[in-house]
Amino acid sequence: MIAKTSNKTMQTNDLIIRSTLKKNLQLRHAKDSKVRIIEELGVQHGTARVDIAVVNGIMHGYEIKSDRDTLERLPEQIIEFSAVFDKITLVVGKQHLYNAINIIPDWWGIIIAKINEDNSVEFTTIREEEFNNNQQGICVAKLLWKKEALKVLEETGQAKGFYSKPRRFIYEKLAHTLDIQTLNNKVREALFFRANWRLDAPLMLNGD
Repeated sequence: MIAKTSNKTMQTNDLIIRSTLKKNLQLRHAKDSKVRIIEELGVQHGTARVDIAVVNGIMHGYEIKSDRDTLERLPEQIIEFSAVFDKITLVVGKQHLYNAINIIPDWWGIIIAKINEDNSVEFTTIREEEFNNNQQGICVAKLLWKKEALKVLEETGQAKGFYSKPRRFIYEKLAHTLDIQTLNNKVREALFFRANWRLDAPLMLNGD
């Protein structure tokens, strides 16, 4: 459903932005050899969820703040998402643009979403995203399920003594054992091939 303001301009909402953005991302990455597009990807064991994550050669998070949303949670989300993703883009309704630009880091990308007269969604890039230089290994490792994290430790010959330990110790070991680039690669690979996930996160493998 699309809401109208008193001056007859169209207000965006999360649902219409999300559905159009997901379709656009699927088209953009259709030729990628391997990609997964995930809705509501939890970070920090679900304490925060990014609206859409694209996992291919990098992890790119897209957070939506429609005209009908508020920016109340954005400062906390900035901390949580910036610890994990290689790139982040904020997709925002026009009424939040000024305040959002003054809140988010300079390396976050920003896109305005607006509703056209034909009810289609139009996206306009205001600022291109840049690479994040402040990822935290422990936070990246927490994207893994415990069994996935143990598998990575096994591959590096570091699993002995960790099978019965709480998962926080396993994540700490990964963060101290692997450099951030290697850890990112291992996490992306796990996300690509993770089974028994939500039905709204189909695996997209193109080519061989």
